[in-house]
Amino acid sequence: MKASKEALLLQNQLCFPLYASSRLTTKLYAPYLEELGLTYPQYLVMLVLWEADGQRVNDIARRLHLETNTVTPLLKRLEQKALLQRRPSKTDERSVEIHLSESGRKLQFQAMEVPAKIVKAFEGSGLKQEEVLQLQESLFKILAALNKHSNKF
Repeated sequence: MKASKEALLLQNQLCFPLYASSRLTTKLYAPYLEELGLTYPQYLVMLVLWEADGQRVNDIARRLHLETNTVTPLLKRLEQKALLQRRPSKTDERSVEIHLSESGRKLQFQAMEVPAKIVKAFEGSGLKQEEVLQLQESLFKILAALNKHSNKF
């Protein structure tokens, strides 16, 4: 794109629809997550643990594209809610592993309803379920490209 005043129009920015969509999507999740007693970032941590229990803090942070100093307070709050336990690694004493508690495992069954509720929220918006799924696939491709780009620095 050639540098011009039009390049600075909000409608021509890649960042804006991603940012606004992210913010509004988080808002869409809020009432369903409130029923679970989770914030959106806590929900993401729980998704990672429901996928594979007993992960190191660094691995959780990497999966969520976050720094460990961002993930650690989330883990502490989830531990205070008795949804997980932080334990020293048996293989590396410098590392901490995160394990779901019984309550954390049980919460997964309640959370299974959330994705369907989110898809249902798009009904009547003019977007078809297939379009939402295609968008998700495209966003994961963008995320991978951005992650690859950010590793250059």
